[in-house]
Amino acid sequence: MTTEATLPSTSASPTARHLWTRTRGIALALVLLLAGAVAIAVVRSDARHGELDPRSADPYGSRAVAELLADRGVTTRMVTTLAEARAAAGPDTTLLVAAPDLLTEPQQTRLRSAAAGSGGRTVLVAPGSASVEHLVPGVAADPAISLDSTLSPGTGCDLPAARRAGTADTGGRRYTTTHLGADACYRSQRLATLLRIPEPAAGQPSQDLAEETPGNGSSAPSTGDTIVLGAPDILLNDRLAEHGNASLALQLLGSRPHLVWYLPSLSDTTAADDGERGLFDLLPSGWLWGTLQLFIAAAVAALWRARRLGPLVPEKLPVAVRASETVEGRARLYRKVNARDRAAAALRSTTRTRLAPLVGIPVPQAHTPEALLPALSAHLHGEPGEHGAPGPAQSPHTLLFGPPPGDDAALVSLADQLDELERQVRRP
Repeated sequence: MTTEATLPSTSASPTARHLWTRTRGIALALVLLLAGAVAIAVVRSDARHGELDPRSADPYGSRAVAELLADRGVTTRMVTTLAEARAAAGPDTTLLVAAPDLLTEPQQTRLRSAAAGSGGRTVLVAPGSASVEHLVPGVAADPAISLDSTLSPGTGCDLPAARRAGTADTGGRRYTTTHLGADACYRSQRLATLLRIPEPAAGQPSQDLAEETPGNGSSAPSTGDTIVLGAPDILLNDRLAEHGNASLALQLLGSRPHLVWYLPSLSDTTAADDGERGLFDLLPSGWLWGTLQLFIAAAVAALWRARRLGPLVPEKLPVAVRASETVEGRARLYRKVNARDRAAAALRSTTRTRLAPLVGIPVPQAHTPEALLPALSAHLHGEPGEHGAPGPAQSPHTLLFGPPPGDDAALVSLADQLDELERQVRRP
């Protein structure tokens, strides 16, 4: 029997189509993730860039109030370090702290010591409970914020600047104080959103702010004070023209000829002077307690599940699975990953193993074409088509040692022809 020439072997490495089939899910997930990131970036493109920055013309910047103060002869200088802010404190200066909560406790103490007794004014914008207690002893922040943004000064407000400005957008954090001489204005549910705490001067009574005229060129008051403002709205560009915001902002910031606008920065090296701080020192105490509670909850859940499931009990293995189910399951896996080469190799290897005893050669030599094919040719009964049954359409060499099929139809045809070849050998 003539044996066909050996066809060139093909590589079993994954093709581009196979790689795409396997990775298309991951690629789709990455595309969706990228699209989501772009969408979020577009939505948040109008985020608060330069918030409370006197140089920023964005809606949340404060350039408008700085320009109005300049028209009234008040100079505005922005600083980003604690050293600059402390050096600028003086009787002719208003020191505005835009984000007091960003300061560390030692920084807050240093800032307070520099402002106390300087004769100037300190304006704190929406300080939280921790920062306001260090910056202004005797003042506490309420945990609940004001539900109303626009508030009126109230009948008990004795601050001339607030009475002249009228309603303003001060609704935000609310404060209480133990200072008897403090001015409490713009109350929300009996708690003030604006406080003025005068600094006592030795041998001098506190001056009334009614004598202060913004930008009038007169000498600055000799007694300093601290303004605690519950919300930054009156300083923002897009809210300055509403209600009495502009009037209140100009009076609070323009009582002295110089305004120092302190924007705390993360690059400020003064925090490092307070000593090296570890990771746990940077985390709020609430996060540490929360993490401890999570560990305790996980331990309790593990104990509960362990007691619920009971001790380990050995069990007998399930009954044997039928061979047809195993073959079908493996075939589905091969089909899912388009592994026609592996499926064809398994079919050919099994057929060669079954044919070896039938043609009289050892099973280990069944996978060697030089040993199997001559013995197989001697047992084939004539040409295809004899005995009333069609034989295989390909030669034994191609069937048993040929290249992998190119598609599913070729794989099915290969399986049928292998079965027909085995039937021919078994036929008496």
